[in-house]
This record gives sequence, C-alpha cells and structure tokens, in this order.
Amino acid sequence: MKRSIQFPFQAQYTLSHEPTGKETELWILFHGYGQLSEFFIRKFLSFDHPQRLFLAPEGTNYQYLSGFEGRVGANWMTKYERETAIANNHRYLNQLMEEILKGYRKNPKIHVLGFSQGAATASRWASQWSGKISTLILWAGGFAHDMRIDGAKKKFFDTHITMVYGNRDKFLSSESIQKQEIWLEILGKRPEKIVFDGGHELNEAILEKFFKK
Repeated sequence: MKRSIQFPFQAQYTLSHEPTGKETELWILFHGYGQLSEFFIRKFLSFDHPQRLFLAPEGTNYQYLSGFEGRVGANWMTKYERETAIANNHRYLNQLMEEILKGYRKNPKIHVLGFSQGAATASRWASQWSGKISTLILWAGGFAHDMRIDGAKKKFFDTHITMVYGNRDKFLSSESIQKQEIWLEILGKRPEKIVFDGGHELNEAILEKFFKK
C-alpha cells in the first residue's frame, strides 16, 4: 500500500542582492534542466540594479549530471510522480513569493523568465499564482501543456508575453513551435517573438534588450 505524507521541506533559491523593499522590479528566473540557481543567476548579475531584484528559485530534484559523482544539477520534475512534483513546486514557489513580498510596502512589478524546462514550470506556476504578472518571457521553451485554459486566459490577459529561441536550438522542432502557436491562439495573445543566431542558450545581447529599455 503506497501512501504519501506532507512535511516541512527546505528548498534553495538565489538572489542578486539583499532585498531593500524599495525595488520597483522583481524578476523571477526559472532555470533549465540540470542547472543550479546560483550559477543560472550569474547570467543576469550584470543587469542587477538597486531598483531591480533578481530571484532564482531552484528545482527541488537533484541528480549527478554524469555517472555517479561530480557535478550536480537540479530539475523541476520528471515523469515519475509528476503531479506530486508540480503540487510541491506550487507550494514552494507560492510560499517563496509570500516571504519575499512581505518586505515591500508597495509590491514591485513582477516579471517572470523561464528557460528550457523552466519555461513550462514558470508558465504553469504563474497561471495559478494570485499576484499580477507584468511580463512573461519563455526562452527556449514554452507553455506547459497542462495549464488550465480558463485560468491561464484570465491570468495572462494583461501580461506582455515574449517568446525567445535560437535558430539552431536542437531541442526545439517545428512541431513544438507549432504547439506553442496553438497555445497562443487559445490564450488570445500576440506575443513578441525574438529569434537569435544560436542554440539552446541564454544570449547576452538579447538579455540586454530587456534590461536596457
């Protein structure tokens, strides 16, 4: 007889600087499969600013990246006990946001960026979170296929959505891109689309466009 139990769980996250409660922008960064938040956030540190805070949650599942020792990476879920992992992610991320935002008298604008596997996790979480999402950037990935349509349409009605991918990304196919077009049609959204010359990676020149506006 297989059963489950809920208990307090400790999870990791990384910040670009100590929050002051005066930042006007909060960027939530979702890393990809096999990455760690402390290294993922480094791609964004050159854009850190007293008015801009970067917050990178870390997936709670860990694995050796090769064999049985060496470098370790995190992931948001696997197909095994997938629904449990999703529920755990939502509880973790909702509580994390509550903890961070309680330090603000006026909430900053919330921007969400998800890379690769983190794109699906970001969209799935954001679609159910109670707060307002100003910007959603899905990079080298897309909307979670199991988002609840009615909730997502309402949630992202006023959200600016940007899709970013490299023209040589071996993990993206014309079929996967078409599936995202279908999702956008369902949501009634016309996103900004950015295609750069590169592969499955964060392109610094493209990142700069978001933070130098």
